[in-house]
Amino acid sequence: MSSHDCCRVARYRAPSPTTALAAAALLALAAGGSARAQISPAGTPVAQLAPITVLGNYDNAVGSSDAASQGSVTATLIGSRPTLRPAELLEFVPGVIVTQHSGDGKANQYFLRGFNLDHGTDFATYVGGMPVNMPTHAHGHGYSDLNWLLPELVNRIAYKKGPYFAEEGDFSSAGAARIGLFDRLPQGIASLTLGENGYKRALIANSSALGGDGKSNAQRGDLLYALEVAHNDGPWENPEKFHRINGVLRYSLSEGGTRQAITTMGYSAGWNATDQIPQRAVDAGLIGRFGAIDPTDGGFTSRYSLSYEMEKTLADGQFKFNAYAIQSRLDLYSNFTFFQEDPVSGDQFEQAERRRVFGLATSRSWNTQLAGRDSTNTIGLQLRHDRLDPVGLYSTVARQRIATTQESTVRQTSIGVYAENATQWTPWLRSVAGLRADRFDFHVQSSIVANSGDRSASIASPKLSLIFGPWAKTEYFVNYGYGFHSNDARGTVATVAAKDPKGPAISPVNPLVRSKGGEVGARTEIVPGLQSSLSLWALKLDSELLFVGDAGETEPSRASKRYGVEWNNHYIANKWLLLDADLAVSRARFTEPDPGDPLFGNHIPGSIQTVTSLGATLTDLGPWFGQFQLRYFGPRALDENNLQRSKATTLAYLRAGYKVNRNVKVTVDVFNLFNRQGSDIDYAYASRLKGEPAEGVNDIHFHPVEPRSVRVSLIANF
Repeated sequence: MSSHDCCRVARYRAPSPTTALAAAALLALAAGGSARAQISPAGTPVAQLAPITVLGNYDNAVGSSDAASQGSVTATLIGSRPTLRPAELLEFVPGVIVTQHSGDGKANQYFLRGFNLDHGTDFATYVGGMPVNMPTHAHGHGYSDLNWLLPELVNRIAYKKGPYFAEEGDFSSAGAARIGLFDRLPQGIASLTLGENGYKRALIANSSALGGDGKSNAQRGDLLYALEVAHNDGPWENPEKFHRINGVLRYSLSEGGTRQAITTMGYSAGWNATDQIPQRAVDAGLIGRFGAIDPTDGGFTSRYSLSYEMEKTLADGQFKFNAYAIQSRLDLYSNFTFFQEDPVSGDQFEQAERRRVFGLATSRSWNTQLAGRDSTNTIGLQLRHDRLDPVGLYSTVARQRIATTQESTVRQTSIGVYAENATQWTPWLRSVAGLRADRFDFHVQSSIVANSGDRSASIASPKLSLIFGPWAKTEYFVNYGYGFHSNDARGTVATVAAKDPKGPAISPVNPLVRSKGGEVGARTEIVPGLQSSLSLWALKLDSELLFVGDAGETEPSRASKRYGVEWNNHYIANKWLLLDADLAVSRARFTEPDPGDPLFGNHIPGSIQTVTSLGATLTDLGPWFGQFQLRYFGPRALDENNLQRSKATTLAYLRAGYKVNRNVKVTVDVFNLFNRQGSDIDYAYASRLKGEPAEGVNDIHFHPVEPRSVRVSLIANF
């Protein structure tokens, strides 16, 4: 389901020309447009539709999805909840937790369905049709940096979980989120935010009509612009000095049943980082909870993009096309082991890359009849090419390179094709069957000759969903599918370890790793005002990806299995109060012994077990509005034998707002309301401080959650 789908009827019935135009009008509304006079394909004038305001927070009604764990969040709710960081928008996906273990310019840490997803592996994210996950990334395969996203421009978040959807390919075994952008803002925005610890943010955004005669949508476009500047020092003893500048320019055109948009974006940021720190250093009083061992850690990043989106409603279906070009850069300086490898100068290293990405995605749907039943057939194509010139790992001291560990030029191309059939067999039975095929080609030219080479791989992934009902405002789902994730291109051809090229030979990793998943679930609206869904799921992976603390890299590991339960509830108590309650419980284990050490257990380090989110949103309570959000993510095993475990973390956010007048409002956001001393992330590994044994000390390394902080925003609409 694309970020602009607001009605799924057209997938199962061929619409009449008038119905097709109505669907196009709904698509325009979902994209922030309005409905006006149109001309039918036969040339018959269609009555002008009055402007419609669509109110709501979720598009999760019975009949709106193919799985109990699939859904969509609208801008109404997105705009009501405070976010400490832009990527926390993904926490609107039930069960997702977003944290940070370094500076705010670095991609966030993500958790979902028993995964520590690191920076995005196994969860696919798209913004305006552009992929966010970066394969063969300098810091970690699947790296998903969303710090360039402007929450005020997000129109919709459509999410899916599990490998059951033919449209979703690489990185989507645990789930996927497609973030849609406004074509036209409801109002212009000028906002200024000031907060503790040197936080400052200014934003201006607006859209205006271009062209047309002012009486119809014919040849009428909308130009949207946004500019943001921000700075933050954070609570750290070594001030973060995070600064970013962010700009968006988007032109959209809705004409008849066709919607088009072209978008250019630019983002640049720099920061000092306080990475995870050893617990023993805090206990001994060497540093405080917000201190750093290496104050020269940090980084710089930039991202520039140009993208095009098109959706066309046809008499017999729909056509979609999008294309994009992205240029990004990262220079990241980290020191996780401190003085273990170099007892004099320290273990800081730089991960750097220069990347260009080119790609497109297109699909065509036909509404037909199958055995006399309403049916929709869809075929799609996705193409992506990444060019890294170069991607490398370097030894550094205070951000100055002193040696090259490995530097590579990479060319990576992927092509995915899929076909899907959705058929309404009876009033109470619908099926969605799909087949996806992917091929990857890798070319690596490394500074280590033995790690250069070419590799190709292909994989096919069948999918099937059955939807039963509704009966008594309740429907039931059975989903099963195969998926995959790719591995770092460098690992697919490597024959020696980058840090020990003269050591024993290593085996290249499999380019593509199979996943298999299943789910049964139900969604009901039997209680007035309540949307409730329950899903039981399981997922198997042929190989995990694990974070290696001393190298700042990921490596493949053993096969695994996860299973769990999710229960999501959205309740409209009255016209001014919305209540949310989401619970996710999962279990993750390796399914085979460690070939290197049979004494290792089967726990998967960092795999989250329990996630709970409770929220209350108040709107239009006179001039007042507000939001309260409580999230809990439970303890996790930090080693394979479950000997070391993290503690649970509970955080609360609060927003209180007041409308001064129709166009001016003030909000006060309080983060970590109860000032809890939890961790954003915990790792267990060996590191060495000065004066400690050469082999280092095994310890828990943590990144603390930020203490209570307040931000005040003045927002003017125009």
